[in-house]
Amino acid sequence: MRVLLVEDDIALGDQVVEHLEGIGCEVEWIKDGDEARGEDSTEYALIVLDLMLPGTYGMELLKIFRSQGDVPVLVLSARQDTSDKVRALKLGADDYLTKPYWPEELVARVRARLRRPELRREDGRKKVGAIVLDEGARTVEVGGASIDLTKAELDVLLALAKRPGSAMTRRALVEAALEQGSERTLDVHVSRLRKKLGDAGGQIATVWGIGYKLLEELPDE
Repeated sequence: MRVLLVEDDIALGDQVVEHLEGIGCEVEWIKDGDEARGEDSTEYALIVLDLMLPGTYGMELLKIFRSQGDVPVLVLSARQDTSDKVRALKLGADDYLTKPYWPEELVARVRARLRRPELRREDGRKKVGAIVLDEGARTVEVGGASIDLTKAELDVLLALAKRPGSAMTRRALVEAALEQGSERTLDVHVSRLRKKLGDAGGQIATVWGIGYKLLEELPDE
């Protein structure tokens, strides 16, 4: 798996590279934000991104990478303010790990991000918890039973399923899934979608102040 590391701290970068190579990753390490903005994020399985960088700021890089595709982005930052975490999630980050951190935690989070696409795909279909989606056939099943969804409901679910476990803003969901409508319209579609999915509707979680995310398994009661 190719991983892009964007980190200007030499000592920390050396440590990250050592640990990621130790689990079989091929790491491309860039130490400058301006240089990183020229990278094609689609060539990587994961991006590990610092925020405080010389040149282009990490949040701006996050916006650029997210505009290129859905490659998972793990933010590493010494900034621990909740507002920074929320902003990173709104811009499309999949995870946020504050410094200092335990190397074992970094490795665990990287492993989780790298293995998810392989675990979800079955015969061309994508399984997320109890929900099985076939984007090509535009079908959804729960427990082997087909679920009848409207086009808008299906498009919302497919948008969330592209990056399970990661929050999407309500505005981003409106733009990705609804040909026309508002954030209020989106909320109505999500409410109906949850009901049609039955117990599996609990996988669509509200992320307060941001939007929604699709959990990778049913939440504990």
